[in-house]
Amino acid sequence: MKHAPAALPSSDRDVSGIEIAAGLRYTEVIVDWLTPPPIIDAAFARMEPVHHDRLLHFDTETTGLAGGTGTRAFMIGAADWIDGRFRIRQLTITSMAAETAMLRTFAGWLDHDTVLVSYNGKCYDAPLLATRYRLARLPNPLLGLGHLDLLHPVRRHWKHQWENCRLATAERQLLGVVREDDLPGAEAPAAWLTYLRGGSARNLRRVAQHNAQDLKSLAGVLVHMAMMEGELVTSVTATQ
Repeated sequence: MKHAPAALPSSDRDVSGIEIAAGLRYTEVIVDWLTPPPIIDAAFARMEPVHHDRLLHFDTETTGLAGGTGTRAFMIGAADWIDGRFRIRQLTITSMAAETAMLRTFAGWLDHDTVLVSYNGKCYDAPLLATRYRLARLPNPLLGLGHLDLLHPVRRHWKHQWENCRLATAERQLLGVVREDDLPGAEAPAAWLTYLRGGSARNLRRVAQHNAQDLKSLAGVLVHMAMMEGELVTSVTATQ
């Protein structure tokens, strides 16, 4: 019985960023993206007001959507505002052995008063990372932090008006963002596994672009809802 010849390694192996540890790539870009108010009115999420410099928007790209101990994050993206500009940082592992280094690096981005911003992160990203920290025998740096999960307030406001409440829908409806040549999130696991097996890095770079846009959209939806809440309070006060 003849077997198909093994595929030759791709010549396109360029993963964005610099290698800060064996198998761990780091990228950082600072862009002009919105002007957040100094204090974010988080009443729409049933939280106290928070200064925008305490916010850390985060999103993971993982090997699957099922969760559990067999699922790992191969990319962690995080973004914050620095001097009025939006900083996007991403960690990508190019080998299984680099996961612990990635987890340690991400932990260093968190302070005791950091407030996390995510989209479905309370149910997916945070528990998944908690599992990975536990398996790596590292303390979970997300434990006890404030967490502003935008999915839930978006659902409360628009679930009866939109076809769904995915982030792609929220960014289109609220921010006018329409993605072009975006790699669907469901294809992210295959992009990373293909790279690990010697394949092209092209789709892995597209995953990074998708992740960066997710972070920008998180911030955009947050600011939109905070300003909407502020306008509502002002309107109610004016009528009293």
